[in-house]
Formats: sequence, C-alpha cells, structure tokens
Amino acid sequence: MARVAIVTGGTRGIGKAICLALKEQGCRVVANYGGDDAKARAFTAETEIPAYKWDVGDYEATIAGCAQVEQDVGPIDIVVNNAGITRDGVLHKMSWEDWNEVMRINLGGCFNMAKASFPGMRERGWGRIVNIGSINGQAGQYGQVNYAAAKSGIHGFTKALAQEGAKYGVTVNAIAPGYVDTDMVAAVPQPVLEKIIAKIPVGRLGHAEEIARGVAFLTSEDGGFVTGSTMSINGGQHMY
Repeated sequence: MARVAIVTGGTRGIGKAICLALKEQGCRVVANYGGDDAKARAFTAETEIPAYKWDVGDYEATIAGCAQVEQDVGPIDIVVNNAGITRDGVLHKMSWEDWNEVMRINLGGCFNMAKASFPGMRERGWGRIVNIGSINGQAGQYGQVNYAAAKSGIHGFTKALAQEGAKYGVTVNAIAPGYVDTDMVAAVPQPVLEKIIAKIPVGRLGHAEEIARGVAFLTSEDGGFVTGSTMSINGGQHMY
C-alpha cells in the first residue's frame, strides 16, 4: 500500500520538487497551498498531484483540511512542512503584524499539521514528519528577526517532537536549506545575491531538487534510524 504524503506549500519551488520526488518514490502525494489558485491548477494539470487549499497557520482550517485529505486519499503517513513566508525588515521598522504573520504560518503551521497527523501516525506505528527550516534559522540574518526566529523554532520543535514519536515508529526531522534558486531568492536584489553566492563555498545557489532528495531519504523506509536531526543542505555556507 502506497504511503500517503502531504507537502504544505507544495505547488511551487521547493515544495513542488518535494512533491515530485515523493511521487517518484511511490507515495500518493497531496499538495497543500494557501493562495494562488491558478498556479495550483497548473501544478495539478502538470503533475497529476491533487492540491488542497487552506491556510496552515489557521488551526481549524488545518484540522479540517487534513481530515478531508484522509477521507479522499487515506490516512496521512508523511507530512512535509514546507509552507513559509517572509515579511522582512529590521526590528525597529517591523510591525507586530509582520512578526506575527511569519510566526503564525512558518512555525504555527508545523504545530497545526502535527496536531492533525501525529496522533494517527502514532496509533498506526509508522510516520514521517520533515520540517523545512533554514540556514537563517541556524545562523541568523540581518533584517529577518521574525523569519530567523520562526525557522530556529522549527529546529527545536523537531527535536522535541522526535522524542515523543520515537517509540511509536514516527520520525521527525528537519532540513535547513541554504540559498536555493526559487522565486523567493530571485526577489533578492542582484548585488545582494552576488554577495550571498560569494559566501557559498561551492560557488552557486542550490537547486530545489537537491532539497527534495534529502526529504525523499528522510521519509523513506531507509530513514527510520534518523530522528531529531537537522540536515543542512547549504553548499557549505554554514557548518556546525
């Protein structure tokens, strides 16, 4: 029986690459998305992967959305918490709304998805949760106190939940990507992007497919002895 996998923020960028990697691995994949209906329709037409719309930062919507997925597709075995937003700005100019929205979606979304899926995984004795963190949650980044805090929180959330799931056959891991050639990174001004690339030892941006391959391993049967771990995929930009 194919494992059912759900990828939040799954219709573009890293999320889309993860969906395709898990489909290739033999999973029955569902993508979640929060906003762009046209892009979601195009994604489904291209990949034949269904896309379900809800705001992962909304607890009730997430519980209902996951219940609908389980009704339509089957019990959720694999969750990849990839959905995330930025609202950048230095602290003295950052609004509470910009702080709260990033925390609500980037970190709160992980909690909400776990609340919806973790009990079933525990009962069935098998599950995989992979949370997409960030190099900026490990090293910090000027102008991103909200984003860095949320992503750093993901790493702590991962380690704590891994301890709760281990004896039930549920692994919980994180991946901390470096700078990857996505739309989010493409929005960075070119002079700034050039300075970033200059600090990456391998001399280039990462590719979404490289992150997806890490997720594919952690969610596979072969990944069962890895839990509470953060896999850094960043071209050597930050090592610790």
